[in-house]
Amino acid sequence: MPTSVPQTPDGRTPEARVLIVMTGGTICMQRSDDGYVPARGFLERCMAPRPEFNDGTEVDPVTVNVDDDGTTSDLQTLRTPVSKYGKCIRYAVLEFEELLDSSSIDSKGWAQIARTIARNYTFFDGFVVLHGTDSLAYTASALSFMFSNLGKPVVLTGSQVPFSERKNDALENLLDSLDIAGHFMIPEVCLCFNSTLFRGNRTTKISASAFDAFASPNLPPLATITAIDTNVKWDLVTRPTALQAFELQTHLDTAHVACLRIFPGITPEMVAAVLRTEHLRGLVLETFGAGNTPSGHDNALIKVFAEAVNLGVVIVNITQCLTGSVSAIYAPGMVLGRAGVVAGNDMTSEAALTKLAYLLARPGANSWSVARDMAISLRGEMTVNHATVFAHPDGTLSSYVTHLTEVAYAVAAGHIDKVKEELRNDITLLNRSDYSGNTLLHLAATGPDINILRYLLSLGASVHSRNHTGSGRTPLFLAANAGLMGHVHLLRQAGAHLHAEEMQTATLHARQRPNVWNAAGLNVLHRQTTT
Repeated sequence: MPTSVPQTPDGRTPEARVLIVMTGGTICMQRSDDGYVPARGFLERCMAPRPEFNDGTEVDPVTVNVDDDGTTSDLQTLRTPVSKYGKCIRYAVLEFEELLDSSSIDSKGWAQIARTIARNYTFFDGFVVLHGTDSLAYTASALSFMFSNLGKPVVLTGSQVPFSERKNDALENLLDSLDIAGHFMIPEVCLCFNSTLFRGNRTTKISASAFDAFASPNLPPLATITAIDTNVKWDLVTRPTALQAFELQTHLDTAHVACLRIFPGITPEMVAAVLRTEHLRGLVLETFGAGNTPSGHDNALIKVFAEAVNLGVVIVNITQCLTGSVSAIYAPGMVLGRAGVVAGNDMTSEAALTKLAYLLARPGANSWSVARDMAISLRGEMTVNHATVFAHPDGTLSSYVTHLTEVAYAVAAGHIDKVKEELRNDITLLNRSDYSGNTLLHLAATGPDINILRYLLSLGASVHSRNHTGSGRTPLFLAANAGLMGHVHLLRQAGAHLHAEEMQTATLHARQRPNVWNAAGLNVLHRQTTT
């Protein structure tokens, strides 16, 4: 615990709001005469009795949207004790009416999870999704593509043993996920398991019984959690850099994609039978090594692939190996490429399949556009081979406080060249905050040069970070409070919105500047919170 806990001017400890979405799975199960069965009341049954999750204080319920018609429900909230980062987490658990079986989940279940998060996106700082482990990597991959311009953490987790059992992995997995969602602005769909945070679309399940059930074979973890600290690899974290707001695509065309694993002795007739499946539009082909398939003197198998590609089926080549990438360095792999088969680089099967389903469902999609975009990294699902952009000459950096102060002065003075120079030396400053919790984007939101604000947004600076002032101010609030209409429009274009806890103060300020506050979305937020 830090010796000095940050407090707001009214003496309160800063808190983050997190929504936990309970979809089902082992984590919520309890014993019965028929074996383990899903059980309701997870917050009251499992979390409320635990001091790690409940500081014992009375807190108000929170209102959540439960359907697309605007129906709301008040959910009981609990609050965690103050963390070592000087913040507590206030959270609620939203349980699905029908708890989903992870081995039976499909695109409808993914859409249900995605809509739940989208409906409540403006009310919470982060989200935790509790889910069964069997298809957890598929769900994490699917959600990563369904969300565009995601600006807040979405952390998926589950457990190998139910929370109700004496020896389990559920408690640590949930506590770690809640801490990540409440303390770290990692705007990705992540998977947290066994004290490790992975990019969701890079994961695969590697064990049916071990607590370290998941791995990210081709990308290091985004963070590792120890007894002392959470170590985030900020250089690996992807951030939205387009000046666009959060968007959702709920439809994935999973009904018209398939996955085929090549094996020694597979015949062209077998492959042709799969490719002749009625209405098939896409196939993930799991090949040997760096992307190889059996070859024969007549190239019969290659001809089957080429014919299917000519008929509009998108075929994506990924390796069966746990690590590595598809590469056209061997003749069989080169032949597949010439036949029109797309190299899937180092994507997992889960990522390749859900990405294919996502692209095929996009409006106006055709086989050419889908094949083109399968070879492009959309959400960090594949490795992009290029040189490091941000590096320090000797591999070391001076105190980040010194650098942050220098950049802060440059932002305040409107010296964009100095800002760019400092960030080239240390891009991690983008995620740092000063003693008041202000990030560089907070400072730029009231700075004299809107081009600095635009530059920070282009690097992926989070529009959702809150400082320690009042109830935690967002950059958008500061820009509106300063009457900077251009800054407000730019932040809104990048997906910024006022936090629910800012609404009361914003409403008072709006009496003086109604136009700028309405541009900041105050009227929209007011309708959402009063519906």
